[in-house]
Amino acid sequence: MSRRYAILDVFTKEPLAGNQLAVVLDSDGLSDSRMQAITREFNLAETVFVRPPAQPGHRAALRIFCPAYEMPFAGHPTVGTAVLLALESFGAEAAGQDAVFVVEEKVGAIRCAVALHSAKAGHAIFDVPRQAARVEAPVDDEALAAMLGLLPSEIGFENHRPSVFSAGVPYLHVPVRDLAVIGRARPLIQSWQAAMPAGVGAVHLYTRETLAVGHQFHARMFWLGEGIIEDPATGSAAAAFAGAVAHFDQLPAGTHRFVIEQGFEMQRPSLIGLEVDIENGGLHASRIGGDAVLIARGTLDV
Repeated sequence: MSRRYAILDVFTKEPLAGNQLAVVLDSDGLSDSRMQAITREFNLAETVFVRPPAQPGHRAALRIFCPAYEMPFAGHPTVGTAVLLALESFGAEAAGQDAVFVVEEKVGAIRCAVALHSAKAGHAIFDVPRQAARVEAPVDDEALAAMLGLLPSEIGFENHRPSVFSAGVPYLHVPVRDLAVIGRARPLIQSWQAAMPAGVGAVHLYTRETLAVGHQFHARMFWLGEGIIEDPATGSAAAAFAGAVAHFDQLPAGTHRFVIEQGFEMQRPSLIGLEVDIENGGLHASRIGGDAVLIARGTLDV
């Protein structure tokens, strides 16, 4: 049968930038193995399969796959799919329309708000369903530096140290001194296992030095899939990073907003919006936001 799909660029207002996403809109009847095979066919970082929701009143249920396995939660698929679902609802009258709805992912129900710019683009922000929590894990700075091709003295700034936080997907967050250092990082696959804590499959580098005024952090993300792969924009890493920011920066009570640059080293510039609410000295809530642009539509004959 024919199944509609769309390709979007996420965390960008410009086509051919940001993080690529495939969304299969008609995925009823597909087995897990078939969805995994379709994901490998697209060969993008992630592919979303839209299914009927389990709960009445929710907009859709989403299954998110990367080429090797299914993910319980991911940021750029949530943003991109939310924009696409809103575009589907309003069609040619999309420009200027707003929508609020709930989607279901394996991590839980996620509330999304969408503001559409045109019939092909919009901005989405969603409530992170599981707040970032610290995962106690030993980190060897020397092994980590060797794996990244850096010096131990280049890791860390101010009071920020390598740490593991998870908002559904665990990340090793690694602060580095400046843009020059983060630009030189080149992970060595042969040193990966010795440097990474058990159960953590991705490393999120960040620095406070940025390329543009008005942005608060510059980041890169590497993960071990088919070898070392760099991701141009990682919403689930930003969701976990909320915990690191709240912990190390000791944010006062209230709402704090950050813009994270990512993907510039890959010529896929991306901007991720992160909002954190601090109450009683800790992280109370967080949200991830960004733009998405529709690039292509088609059908799968599978």
